[in-house]
Amino acid sequence: LSPAAGCERPCSSQSPRAGGGRSAPPPRAAPRGPGAGPSAPGSGAMGAGGGCGLLLLLLCGAAAAAPPPRCSVSLEQEPQQRWLPALRLFDRAFLRAALARVIDETVPKWVHAAIRPVAEELESFIPQPFAGEILGMCKALGISVGDGILINLAYEFSAFCTSIVAQDSKGNIYHGRNMDYTFGDILRKITIDVQFMKNGQVAYKGTTFMGYVGLWTGQSPHKFTISGDERDKGRWWENAIAAFLSRNVPVSWLVRDTLGKAADFQAAVLKLAATPIIADVYYIVAGTSPKEGVVITRNRRGPADIWPLEPTAGAWFRVETNYDHWVAPPPFDNRRTAAIKALNATGWENINFETLFQVLSVRPVLNNYTIYTTVMSAAVPDKYMTRIRTWE
Repeated sequence: LSPAAGCERPCSSQSPRAGGGRSAPPPRAAPRGPGAGPSAPGSGAMGAGGGCGLLLLLLCGAAAAAPPPRCSVSLEQEPQQRWLPALRLFDRAFLRAALARVIDETVPKWVHAAIRPVAEELESFIPQPFAGEILGMCKALGISVGDGILINLAYEFSAFCTSIVAQDSKGNIYHGRNMDYTFGDILRKITIDVQFMKNGQVAYKGTTFMGYVGLWTGQSPHKFTISGDERDKGRWWENAIAAFLSRNVPVSWLVRDTLGKAADFQAAVLKLAATPIIADVYYIVAGTSPKEGVVITRNRRGPADIWPLEPTAGAWFRVETNYDHWVAPPPFDNRRTAAIKALNATGWENINFETLFQVLSVRPVLNNYTIYTTVMSAAVPDKYMTRIRTWE
């Protein structure tokens, strides 16, 4: 597939190597916070041989990593036209088949009927620019508006993730995430980095799947970064569709809206914590100044918990997977424990983009369901980096 106008393959084609291992889909559990295990809460002490310990963790397996296509979406264009350059990067028959498979294997049949009135009255249920963008992609791909809505809801469901926000010993803030999902054979082929342009500059950027107008991962330059992790409280589809029909917004749309509108870290946290959404979620937010890092545990109507960095108390990082941080994990899910162990082995004197990527490459934090890894820091927006993870 060759790039088209508005899209390009990144100049660097080098694929950094990182450790990982094959595992079952990440199980649901409720891990403790950064103090889990023998270390004090959030301990960043490296200790003798700490670097060697992390190296040994990384040698447990190998995974290739390659950059995704990079696309530009102009916010000054009409919503129906914005994604057309990005769509030209892909074979449309492949995209139609891929989206149809995700819908068929993810969305319950009764949801199709529930969405019909939304498709018929699109703009009365869905705010702009999302309504226009979905409609434009549906027309370009030759799929129904109903399927366009369903694919955007399907990606809101069952997204297993790991997110980390960390502060180094000099006060620099780093943010990383793994996006884990089924359909890896499809999603790795349609993952894209998107620059949302306004007045000739990058207003914000993020990583997403082609056909999906929301963002689970994004950065507002020199302001803040956001990642979202699913929080499953049961009866997801029933609750989400009821909230959607009541005009609550999908969790990933709120991420994108916040990236485009919030003036700073504090404004982003307030918006992400208070806006009604269709499903429970964890929002992980990082700013540009010391202590600007937080995990927001969300109910549909508001915050259940706010969990900030506390570096002066030793809590220089927070790790969030898909579970409430205040409940102890069962033994069958050690993603959080593995991440904590790797962070403590690294130490806050040594945390940076490369070492954070390595932490996210330790198994089972990295597993065969990991679609991509992103590391970012809003203070240095040009360092935003996504790598698609594929097994060798």
